[in-house]
Amino acid sequence: EAAIANARATVALRESGTTLPQLVWSHRPKRPRVPRSRKEWQASTPESVALSKELRAVGFRFVGPTTAYAAMQACGIVNDHLAGCPARPAAARALAAAELP
Repeated sequence: EAAIANARATVALRESGTTLPQLVWSHRPKRPRVPRSRKEWQASTPESVALSKELRAVGFRFVGPTTAYAAMQACGIVNDHLAGCPARPAAARALAAAELP
C-alpha cells in the first residue's frame, strides 16, 4: 500500500511542477558536517526532519526522518564519511560535481 501511495505521490508531485529529485535536493544542508568519529554520526538531521514532513505533506507514507536521512546519504546529498576516511574526498568531489535538479 505504501509503495502505491508513494508512486501516486511522486506522479502528483511531478504534475504540480516539482520533481522528486528537486524536492529531495532542496533539503541539502547549507553547511556540510564533517564527522570526526562514529559518535558524531546521526540517525536524522533537521534537514531530514523537514524533508520527511514535506514528503508526508504531499502524500508519501513511511518516510520518517531516519528514512529520509538514509535516502539523502544513499543519493550522495550528504557525505557522512569520517574526516580522514579515504573515501571522503571522492564523495566530496562527486557531490561538488553533481548537477542539481
